[in-house]
Amino acid sequence: MLDICLLGTGGMMPMPNRFLTAMLARLNGRLLLIDCGEGTQVSMKLLGWGFKTIDVICFTHFHADHISGLPGILLTIGNAGRTEPLTLIGGEGLQYVVEGLKRIAPELPFPLEYIELKEHGPNTIEVNGFRISYVLADHRVRCYAYRIDVLRKGKFDLERAQQQNIPKQIWSKLQKQGSVVWQGKQYHADMVMGVERKGISVVYCTDSRPVDRLIPFAKQTDLFICEGMYGEEEKKKKAIEKKHMIFSEAAMLAKQANVSRLWLTHFSPALSEPELYLQNASKYFEGAELGEERKTISLYFTEE
Repeated sequence: MLDICLLGTGGMMPMPNRFLTAMLARLNGRLLLIDCGEGTQVSMKLLGWGFKTIDVICFTHFHADHISGLPGILLTIGNAGRTEPLTLIGGEGLQYVVEGLKRIAPELPFPLEYIELKEHGPNTIEVNGFRISYVLADHRVRCYAYRIDVLRKGKFDLERAQQQNIPKQIWSKLQKQGSVVWQGKQYHADMVMGVERKGISVVYCTDSRPVDRLIPFAKQTDLFICEGMYGEEEKKKKAIEKKHMIFSEAAMLAKQANVSRLWLTHFSPALSEPELYLQNASKYFEGAELGEERKTISLYFTEE
């Protein structure tokens, strides 16, 4: 099971009833945060999932509404008693930006580990069961969309194990450890495990135009969290100019990618009633939903 919470839904600036857009994922008690604008830790405190077990924070880009809350949240994580390393992931220049922000949070009881993304480098990162992938978005500055996958092993194949005379004593260890040496002979999990089953997948994309490369990236995901900066169709020209999306564009992406669910987020401060324009998304993707503060869902494996 993977729990997802949309901590906020705002773009540019926090509003009295709208926090800045950020996403929190929880897997086996461990947490992954994407973006950390001003006030993010307030929404996290209201949610109640804690701070100590945040193992990784990903940044889409370095505009203030996506990173300016970092010093405060680092201090809160430290006050929660964390001592193990915390991984930060973002575009080139990440360490330079964070070291600047850290001047007001200079003494942390845990080390920071930086992973700076390269456009043509390896595009998957593994952290405590989270498989993190990324793709370049299309914004006014270098910006990334993220995909979180939770993989699922195949079923144990009893017949194959018996046919190969694999000792019963190591069946469980093979499933858990992947490789076992027994009485001088080495056994591997692929000798007893079936094909990998469908896992759980979530894509998070803000501050981008609807470029084609996002379609295969989000293909058949369980949840697509996508920006809808403007709800009105007549704002498309402005969206193109500012490198954002309108509701209908996000919905068309979701339809082309054949995702299961779409949550719209990253609303303009001027978009005070996004529900008035939800139909602009629904006509392209039936069941499109508006993001809400601390909107939460638990995603489960669908195959036996």
